[in-house]
Amino acid sequence: MTLDTEVSSLRQVPLFRGVEPARLKLLAFTSERVHFEAEQPFFARGDAADAAYLILEGAAAVTIDGPAGPFRLALLGANALVGEMGILADQPRSATVTAEVATTALRIDRAVFLELLAQFPPIAIAVMRELALRLEQTNQQLAAQRRD
Repeated sequence: MTLDTEVSSLRQVPLFRGVEPARLKLLAFTSERVHFEAEQPFFARGDAADAAYLILEGAAAVTIDGPAGPFRLALLGANALVGEMGILADQPRSATVTAEVATTALRIDRAVFLELLAQFPPIAIAVMRELALRLEQTNQQLAAQRRD
């Protein structure tokens, strides 16, 4: 995969659409394309938050352990960012993320991710919006379970 192909992939992600090509090239250069087979974990709850992952192809399940076993919080597909919460909170992973099918992702190192947010505020705002949306969806799930 060439650097230009990586930049082209990043341009397809809504989060990065407004980022100039030179910054996308730097992000692609400093990140690593990784592949996960179905049911292979990206990371487990409690692991160090050392990177964020941008799903390019495939899907990943976000789960936590519940009283009846693993509980799926979300199923994320192409263009989804995962793993950013631990970086932003400076805390270990709060959930386990596992490839649902064969999945390709861009692994963005913690320092690179934080630098990207600092240098490009629109990305930071988009990440905050996504986190707020996830929180709202989780609140709705919890409320629905409590009613049942």
